[in-house]
Amino acid sequence: MMAGKLTAQGAGILLVTANVGSLFEDPKNLQKMWLREFCQTVQTHRPLFLALHCQEVGGKNYEASMKHVDSFIKELLSSDALKDFSRARVYLDKNYKSKEKFTALGCCYFIHKSLKNIQQFDFKAKKFRKVVGKEVCSDALQNAASLEKEKFPQDYFPECKWSRKGFIRTRWALADCAFDLVNIHLFHDASNLVALEKSPSVYSGTRQKALGFVLDWITDQRFERLPYFIFGDFNFRLDSKQVIESLCSMASMQTVKSTDTNEVDKIIFRESDNDCKVVLQLEKKLFSYINQDVFRENNGTLLLEFDRELSVFKERLQELDISFPPSYPYSEDSSQGKQYMNTRCPAWCDRILMSSSARDLLVKPENEEKSITYDTIGPSVCMGDHKPVFLFFRLNTAAVKPHMCCVLQ
Repeated sequence: MMAGKLTAQGAGILLVTANVGSLFEDPKNLQKMWLREFCQTVQTHRPLFLALHCQEVGGKNYEASMKHVDSFIKELLSSDALKDFSRARVYLDKNYKSKEKFTALGCCYFIHKSLKNIQQFDFKAKKFRKVVGKEVCSDALQNAASLEKEKFPQDYFPECKWSRKGFIRTRWALADCAFDLVNIHLFHDASNLVALEKSPSVYSGTRQKALGFVLDWITDQRFERLPYFIFGDFNFRLDSKQVIESLCSMASMQTVKSTDTNEVDKIIFRESDNDCKVVLQLEKKLFSYINQDVFRENNGTLLLEFDRELSVFKERLQELDISFPPSYPYSEDSSQGKQYMNTRCPAWCDRILMSSSARDLLVKPENEEKSITYDTIGPSVCMGDHKPVFLFFRLNTAAVKPHMCCVLQ
């Protein structure tokens, strides 16, 4: 067992979350760029264990675009950056015909040939099994023993119409160190106008409920509780009401109502002087602010005070300091790497969160430069409407508590 322990201590772990919906709308251009940037990140950090959590696999028009998924995965598996990863597990929820189960989530795990002692949990047999070879699984994920997949129950969130939102959980053991990895996709903001109505917004309340549901699920009594990393598209948004009050503090507000329904269609904020120049124009799916630089200057960190959705979970979830600009919504024009779309207020939707016991597994950087990195992939290249977010760290097996040690089968 000691040999295994030595192999895992200090092993580089790379966790990546990527909403890949855009890649299937423009597979020729975007996929190439995306794969190049992703592979560069792998080559820079040289992890021994790599976990990639994807959301919106097959894109927004999945009936038409799902056919592109297999070639994307094939490209990934055969890429030069992954040639020394001798084992792989890929789980793709592609069955869009099963509306009550479909989540469009994809989980890809790659294990380097030098990592000897790695096992994956079988949730049916309740024991760990050795990981051998490469497997891609996209059929009958609902019954797969190596993961738990759940879509958020419709009656649990009645205010949301049918969607693909849900989560997938897998469990891994590197030598004596075991942990859960959870891929998650939470509900988005359907309307900028509704998000503005109150603080916190109604959408933030729905996401809070859904995230609470996942946390309760992964910490219930069915299996041993382990450290967990949850990474995906949380769809966390800035507090619209407060961020707009801050951005438009010197502007006057004008509402435009629909002649048919008498409901607010548009809200316009204008400067009081300066020829009444428009500062911000808001519609259901329009957020057009006069100065996008505010979201990029100092990586947008001035706006982090309005990023509050996680504060409700401060006892259960931790995150490293964010020092990158909002990860969404970037332009999907392949020549525009840094431009945001005028559809939503930019926000840190894509995150890597963890339990406090999981945080203990990160070796603290003492002398090694950049031994923990939390950042985006492809900051100046078009990666689609979401920039992938990654966390790289080295495994601190010294933090493993006795009850976490697993009897490996």
